[in-house]
Amino acid sequence: MADLTKYRNIGIFAHVDAGKTTTTERILKLTGKIHKTGEVHDGAATTDFMDQEQERGITIQSAATTCFWKDHRMNIIDTPGHVDFTVEVYRSLKVLDGGVGVFCGSGGVEPQSETNWRYANESEVARIIFVNKLDRMGADFLRVVGQVEDVLGANPLVMTLPIGTEDDFVGVVDLLTRKAWVWDDSGLPENFELRDVPADMVEQVEEYREKLIETAVEQDDDLMEKYLEGEEPSMEDIKRCIREGTNKLDFFPTYCGSAFKNKGVQLILDAVVDYLPNPTEVKPQAETDEEGNETGEYAIVDVDKPLRALAFKIMDDRFGALTFVRVYSGRITKGMTVLNTFTGKTERIGRMVEMHADDRNEIDSAEAGDIIAVVGMKNVQTGHTLCDPNNPGTLEPMVFPEPVISIAVTPKDKGGSEKMGIAIGKMVAEDPSFQVESDQETGDTILKGMGELHLDIKVDILKRTYGVELEVGQPQVAYRETITKEIEDSYTHKKQSGGSGQFGKIDYRIKPGEPGTGFQFTSKVVGGNVPREFWPAVEKGFKVMMTEGVLAGFPVLDVEIELFDGGFHAVDSSAVAFEIAAKGAFRQSIPKAGPQLIEPIMNVDVFTPEDHVGDVIGDLNRRRGMIKDQQAGVSGVRIKADVPLSEMFGYIGSLRTMTSGRGQFSMEFAHYLPCPNSVAETVIEEVKARNAAKK
Repeated sequence: MADLTKYRNIGIFAHVDAGKTTTTERILKLTGKIHKTGEVHDGAATTDFMDQEQERGITIQSAATTCFWKDHRMNIIDTPGHVDFTVEVYRSLKVLDGGVGVFCGSGGVEPQSETNWRYANESEVARIIFVNKLDRMGADFLRVVGQVEDVLGANPLVMTLPIGTEDDFVGVVDLLTRKAWVWDDSGLPENFELRDVPADMVEQVEEYREKLIETAVEQDDDLMEKYLEGEEPSMEDIKRCIREGTNKLDFFPTYCGSAFKNKGVQLILDAVVDYLPNPTEVKPQAETDEEGNETGEYAIVDVDKPLRALAFKIMDDRFGALTFVRVYSGRITKGMTVLNTFTGKTERIGRMVEMHADDRNEIDSAEAGDIIAVVGMKNVQTGHTLCDPNNPGTLEPMVFPEPVISIAVTPKDKGGSEKMGIAIGKMVAEDPSFQVESDQETGDTILKGMGELHLDIKVDILKRTYGVELEVGQPQVAYRETITKEIEDSYTHKKQSGGSGQFGKIDYRIKPGEPGTGFQFTSKVVGGNVPREFWPAVEKGFKVMMTEGVLAGFPVLDVEIELFDGGFHAVDSSAVAFEIAAKGAFRQSIPKAGPQLIEPIMNVDVFTPEDHVGDVIGDLNRRRGMIKDQQAGVSGVRIKADVPLSEMFGYIGSLRTMTSGRGQFSMEFAHYLPCPNSVAETVIEEVKARNAAKK
């Protein structure tokens, strides 16, 4: 039986280009998992194995790999940094016990690192911080530490200090042991010497060491008392306190180095072993009922408990469909039958493999704490729970954001349709934030995603991986409709045509709901004028109609409907009659309730060098943006704004032009707001023109 205290399930996450993948490569090299290090900029990194990743030098899918360090087993997931793929980060954090947040020594805390940090806080994942790229121009370790405090509101616990900066960066001082790790110029991680602290750093080292110990002993009152009386705790006690504080998220041990130059990575591995939690130390996953409410039961990490495993990622590769699974409790063996609580069906576990990026080792069993992949599961999707059929239980499901942008695609030749259908089916299973639907009238396939880059990559995968040549339409914004006025109205549906007729009368109020509430229905009928058994039919009728508004056919949001009276016929009334009445009522009343087009507004976070701030703000204002905040940093200024998505197409090109290629931005969906009349009129005209062209 595996010793779970020797397990570490960790993720490596950060902003684009902070060096996550390079750090992962160095970890694999040091742990003997690979013998030649691949570089991201050469397109040869182990965990970036998709063509699109190798060309663009970014990580798109989270990749999983297993390695060993000081007889501890590490399951490592390298996650993407780009905002369009945050769903990958989110679902990885969901199944990890600890993480390494990588920050760039010169770029510091960048927009996307903030989003990822927020996700990690929500998932309550313990982390250590690695400030990378200290060999670069403008790198400043202590400045980045300050940003972690100010921008992320976190408490970094400095564990190492850099020796030299930029070109002169040669190593780090470990504050606990007061030893200097100095590497030579060979670039090999094992070529280092342990020396005494450089004379010019002794004072600084003592100052930070004192801070470190003071912060650590706050976890233990007895130790703190002794420390205040002048007795220094043992190394063992200090490490125990750091581990405790890290797991409680009171602070984050912070290291520095240069992964590319192989400096400082050993200390990160030691820190993962020393301070990040093993699977048994993490708050157990909550179990839920069919509605997603917690039942009070938990999946305790224990091999002898009933099986509970979460499918957190589906991936299709050259060997077939792979389902990545985190086993929370019990054990899973080859040939056993498991129940999928989402579908209610059982499946047999065929081959199981341990992953190393896109290579695999066959295994026969896995147990609580493991992250593995199962080959060839038929009906399992991301977020589904696999459990013991005799003792079912559902783990808290994953919630994915709604797509905000869509494009229409059509295959260039007839034979491409079937190929495209199969390919898209696989891609939707892999990525829950990517959705697809068919336009009934034009026969176009509509792809929906989180941003331009997201859809760009999907089209690229269709072309290259699946060989489907596509015609791609212009990006479309996911507009919605709502109402602005409260009205009271009545509608009667009656139909008499031989045999039993149909009758249903409803009196109702329709009013605008709070933003973000969607559709709400209540019934205040008293005295049985609309019998209680017909209320669900009325609700269903209204709800069905919400999918298509009266202005331009977009779904309707944030509407409250209250049924307060009506009438029924003892013979002719039925659920169907009341459902039809509700549909007629929607058509009759929504046009009177001040219908209005609303558009998705994005949280935009732009980083620009100081010289170009005026241009960037002017450009955001022209795009109908509302500037919310500006923060000046050493290397530039961050501007936060709310901007309509429709104005953000092609923004990366404009930003690069304005900032001579140095600007960066990230955006994520914030909320819906009413469109200005001029924009609404244009959108409605376009929709009418498109519909007329189809006819």
